[in-house]
Amino acid sequence: MKSLKLERGAILKGFISSVKPFGAFISIPGENKQGLCHISEFESSKITPNKGDGIFVKVIKITDDGKFSLGLRNIDQKTGIETIPRTNVSINEHISNSTNSGFKRRNDMDVWERTQINAAYGAKKQRLVRGDDDDPFAEVDSSDGLSEGEEEIEVQLNNQIPKFLDPFKDKLLKNALRRVKEGEKSNMRKINPKTASLETIASTGSQLMKDVKLSKIEKMKMAEKKRRELQKSQYFDDPVMKENLEKQQENEAIEEKAVIEWKKQSKFESYGIKSKLSIQEQRESLPVYQSRGELLKAVRENDFVVIVGETGSGKTTQITQYLAEDGFANRGIIACTQPRRVAAISVAKRVADEVNCKVGDEVGYTIRFEDCTGPNTKIKYMTDGMLEREALVDPLMSRYSVIMLDEAHERTIATDILFALLKDAVAKRKGTLKVIVTSATLDSTKFSQYFNNCPVFHIKGRTFPVKIYYTKTPELDYIEATIDTVIDVHVNNPDGDILVFLTGREEIETCCETIIEKMSILYKSDPNIKELIVLPIYSAMPSEMQSRIFDKAPPGKRKVVIATNIAETSITIDGILYVIDPGFVKVNAYDPKRSMDSLIIQPISKAQADQRSGRAGRTGPGVCYRLYTKNAYLKEMSLNTKPEILRQNLSHTILMLKAMGINDILKFQFMDKPNEDSILKALEELYILEALDEDGLLTEVGRLMAHFPMEPKLSKTLIKSFEFGCSYEVIEIISMLSVPDVFFRPRDKRELADKMKQRFDDYNGDHLTLLKIYRKWENNGFSKDWCTDNFINEKSMRKAKNVKKQLIKLLDTLNGKSKGKINLVLSSCDNKFDQTRKAFVSGFFENCAKKSTNHGRNDEDGVFKTLSDNLSVYIHPSSALFKIPGVEYVIYHTLVLTNREYMHYTTKIDPVWLIEYASKVFRRANEGELGINKKRERIQPLYNKFDTNESWRLSRGRR
Repeated sequence: MKSLKLERGAILKGFISSVKPFGAFISIPGENKQGLCHISEFESSKITPNKGDGIFVKVIKITDDGKFSLGLRNIDQKTGIETIPRTNVSINEHISNSTNSGFKRRNDMDVWERTQINAAYGAKKQRLVRGDDDDPFAEVDSSDGLSEGEEEIEVQLNNQIPKFLDPFKDKLLKNALRRVKEGEKSNMRKINPKTASLETIASTGSQLMKDVKLSKIEKMKMAEKKRRELQKSQYFDDPVMKENLEKQQENEAIEEKAVIEWKKQSKFESYGIKSKLSIQEQRESLPVYQSRGELLKAVRENDFVVIVGETGSGKTTQITQYLAEDGFANRGIIACTQPRRVAAISVAKRVADEVNCKVGDEVGYTIRFEDCTGPNTKIKYMTDGMLEREALVDPLMSRYSVIMLDEAHERTIATDILFALLKDAVAKRKGTLKVIVTSATLDSTKFSQYFNNCPVFHIKGRTFPVKIYYTKTPELDYIEATIDTVIDVHVNNPDGDILVFLTGREEIETCCETIIEKMSILYKSDPNIKELIVLPIYSAMPSEMQSRIFDKAPPGKRKVVIATNIAETSITIDGILYVIDPGFVKVNAYDPKRSMDSLIIQPISKAQADQRSGRAGRTGPGVCYRLYTKNAYLKEMSLNTKPEILRQNLSHTILMLKAMGINDILKFQFMDKPNEDSILKALEELYILEALDEDGLLTEVGRLMAHFPMEPKLSKTLIKSFEFGCSYEVIEIISMLSVPDVFFRPRDKRELADKMKQRFDDYNGDHLTLLKIYRKWENNGFSKDWCTDNFINEKSMRKAKNVKKQLIKLLDTLNGKSKGKINLVLSSCDNKFDQTRKAFVSGFFENCAKKSTNHGRNDEDGVFKTLSDNLSVYIHPSSALFKIPGVEYVIYHTLVLTNREYMHYTTKIDPVWLIEYASKVFRRANEGELGINKKRERIQPLYNKFDTNESWRLSRGRR
């Protein structure tokens, strides 16, 4: 029966209850049913639907069963008054006007009927879109993914090679074909526990890590299941069974409480080694103090000096001060580069305390998107990447008197480039610039030979003998072996703190929680076991949290520090007598198969292994437990760490060199020359991004791209945003992409956090979702409470705001200097977000994927195939596009490898945009020519003798 309150043509105030790809469901006060307002209504009215927003709507149709359709056109949302005379619009006209969404209306069958049809072989599939508040009669289904009148686009690769790469044409095409074939292969292999290599163990990963992820969910399910089964069983009144259940519950409660208490440990306010000595006494107690006079003499007499010193000798904090006190600061700034942002900030704070000034005054630091220096700064700590950027505008480094490249043994790309640039700058400045290269390892001869056979200065540290133990067989699960070794050392060995090396934050946090849980049970079983204080440290941790590791363990207690390779050389922890080394490290590596940089776990080098074991001999004789065989150390580990320049994408590096006027990249004076294929791939990428022309010379676009401290794809997107008139939107999205994840998911409130996130989801993808979040936060006055209520990481949002400010400042500077055709005036697209998506297609067209099909049918598992490499990838479960129908082509920001290759930050695109804005890579397939995906389709045999369920049979098939 029709509602008495609703009349066709009436304008009512409602609230958006849920947003779908095809429109929004709107609740009308007093009505027990919701009406559907189609997406075409929002598009024509230029209104973005957001859950919970109030909105004026007009009733278009009311059916006999009380369902109703709503419209928005020509309604003033401030007054609720229709701006033009009303006309009788039939439902057929309404449907025909809605065809641009690619969906057809279905009102003739319910969900149950369509589910049965979907299960039947040979029937055309009916699309099902479900939600908590969905009306099944208002659901929609796809008609082959096309709108009425729209033609199907077949995209084909355009293998266009620029003129300057013609001599290498065959090699480039062969490499591209190899990447496609590698994308089709499976990497399933069995592991022999007795002969497994470190490479194999690293690629397989820790089973414990996988189990922990699943156990938190499974634990709750199993516990509830056991309780229900016990209540139903005949043993419910059995006292033994009850006792076992109660004991299990008690142990779980103890473990949970222990982890909660561990997370509530107090934080300290300052960073640095805690000591009762005065700052001056601490400085004089460092090993470098004894060599001060000889060191300053070596710097005065030589343009280049290589300094080798143990971690903790004081070289990073003291040498810059010695130079300033000796008068070098009067000739220019004394700079010291660090490979990590956290090291640059923390060391600057420590030196500022010693100099007795505020950070940013006499002592400051500069990192990406953050400049904490002033006109009085004499000692400047900075990341090596920031000094590399300064070489763009000042190749001679005229502002500096001394530049110290610290931790040079880590061989980051920026450090390797600075080696060559500073070598050239010193020769041109003729004695007015000094360069110091410091290293914690003994690979000093190579550095000395590169810098004209300069002297090598050794700082002697305090070291004690270290006994080393190896495992008899390979440890397939190095995380589990690490945890067991920590507990064994704590229970059975004399006093002394423990240092553990793991690869990253996730491993460290899992390891810490597991140790806490196991120790909580041990404490209960044996009260005499002394307490183990578990302390994690990784680069993303706030400095005040990191400072906890320097505190001496209280009497009767032992501390275990679980760290990344930051503890190898960047920091020194006193009191360590036991080191546990699983033998792995996480590094940035360029994976040609994915055509992108990714973090991978790989075995450490012998130099790193020796450096780690040396941490046990700082305060007394120590022990190092290596969780790998001696044979693996001798035969599988390389002598030294592979330089970053040999394992990363060189696009940004080569763009910087081109901007500095270095055109012949193949003849550049690299200390370790990269593989020719890597250089060619980078040059090709810069060409298709329009940063290089046909002759390999820098274009105006490329020159602008080089000024932005971000990867070339992002800088190209930003530059194209001015052409599309959406620069404000793109800047805000890039700012959000440049900070740690903005979504906060506490373990105990994940479901609620996910529901809150869904309110921000944009049906076009994650880039616009990030934009929506930033603008909502901005509209709420950058409120901290708003972030807390919506499970948003307020710290990340503050960083994003700062990045936006820095980018706008940089653009203003560039706009003032720009004399080219590109206008860098900021503008907004005023909710025409297709322009924003087009801008990202212009930069990220290489990161494009299409929904996988077999003979025109979508893959059931939701797999996508990258167009350039044919790699199988998936939409991440946290994405706004996860399980959303009608998504055929997408671009993504990056790939995340867990149990699958997941696309992170994914946005839906029109394939026509690829042809229009990436013509150097994609073209429209010629008449009769197959598209990329159809060419790669493989006929799969039906019969599978290993399939016990016989799902291969036609009767079980899904087409």
